[in-house]
Amino acid sequence: QQIQEKLQHGHVILDIEPVGAFNVLKKRPDATLIFIEAPSWEELERRLRGRGTDSEEVILKRINKAEFELSKSDEFDFTVVNDVLADAVNEATDIINNFLK
Repeated sequence: QQIQEKLQHGHVILDIEPVGAFNVLKKRPDATLIFIEAPSWEELERRLRGRGTDSEEVILKRINKAEFELSKSDEFDFTVVNDVLADAVNEATDIINNFLK
């Protein structure tokens, strides 16, 4: 309902996991899904460990979760690789701007 209300004022961008994205897609088949992924497993792990905020157990859970999420990436409309942040932002922005025209 919150999304429906916000759609009355324009487009809505959600930062959600694949399961949530697919739930949105069931109710809004016109939704566009953009998958954001790390450039490699090694980089993903480096980023998770580099934060220094999570225990080893939490890091391993996040890596396992990422493996599941990546297995769903082919069900998205677009994929953006978050290698260089500015480039990833520009690519996602281009997708949004071109798709919403």
